[in-house]
Amino acid sequence: MRILAAMSGGVDSAVAAARAVDAGHDVVGVHLALSRAGGTLRAGSRGCCTVEDALDARRAADRLGIPFYVWDFSERFRDDVVADFIAEYQAGRTPNPCMRCNEKIKFAALLERALELGFDAVCTGHYATLVDGPDGLELHRASDAAKDQSYVLGVLTGEQLAHTYFPLGTTPSKAVVRAEAEARGLSVAQKPDSHDICFIPDGDTRGWLAERVGAEKGDILDRSGAVVGTHEGAHAFTVGQRRGLQLGMPAPDGKPRFVLEVRPVTNTVVVGPKEALATAQIAGERFTWAGRPPAETAFHCDVQIRAHSDPVPARAEISDGVLTVTPQSPFDGVAPGQTAVLYSGTRVLGQFTIDRTVSAAPISV
Repeated sequence: MRILAAMSGGVDSAVAAARAVDAGHDVVGVHLALSRAGGTLRAGSRGCCTVEDALDARRAADRLGIPFYVWDFSERFRDDVVADFIAEYQAGRTPNPCMRCNEKIKFAALLERALELGFDAVCTGHYATLVDGPDGLELHRASDAAKDQSYVLGVLTGEQLAHTYFPLGTTPSKAVVRAEAEARGLSVAQKPDSHDICFIPDGDTRGWLAERVGAEKGDILDRSGAVVGTHEGAHAFTVGQRRGLQLGMPAPDGKPRFVLEVRPVTNTVVVGPKEALATAQIAGERFTWAGRPPAETAFHCDVQIRAHSDPVPARAEISDGVLTVTPQSPFDGVAPGQTAVLYSGTRVLGQFTIDRTVSAAPISV
């Protein structure tokens, strides 16, 4: 196949490209420039897509003997990922920019251009596997549960999966990938993994948002509506947050309080006990399927609501364009804007953005 290898500058994508070459494919490497800040440099192990990353990707491509290009996707990234991130926080939701980047950039914009240029598939260093199932191609978890990235790939459709290539999916551990990179003479063999949000490399999400949406003081309320503190901007809070609340009075029982709800319209934040974070039901209208949709409108599945959380057995039902999921045991601290990924065993069925949650703990006023 003609393979376009997305090379981030990290060890995973470099080894994935190398394996594509070893498999006999015609491979071309590409690094995505996602920021117009040309002087951006890496800070520790935070972030990605920096100048240093582009140089690391080029060195890896040179070592593999494949053509290499840098494509400017900064405008698309700004509009589809960064702007969406800001808008979601302004609406009181908790977005996942990595999901949006996979959905809108790596497997939409990049894949579209790759197909236009005659490539058969896009290769990435994600840890996930593709399986030929009875109803077509299926997306499954990686062999290494600790590195499994099928959750952030849950936004892919069956048509997109048909043009993807994940060479690392059956690798038993990250240590094997690093050892392989070392043996191949790739300079990124021991490069630290990136983490946090790539366009907020210093990790200060609150400060970054304050600069862009402004910070307006507001009240922090308990579940009865009583004012228990003030804040500098509702956008800085997410459901389940405990630290940084700076409450003016302790809870009657002396226990810590957590953010239960963010109300951007009134610029208020609601806090309460940890047990009030239990969620009995989630629902959303924006859902997609990673292959053929389920045959029934109601079915049992496992649901994962964060990249590294444990899947929870649940019952899903589609009615009037809404996908509703009821877990066997309550979810903990779910926020609108998060992504719920549905599994059947190791197989990814699909995903949806959570628009509505139902508390498992009734609020007594």
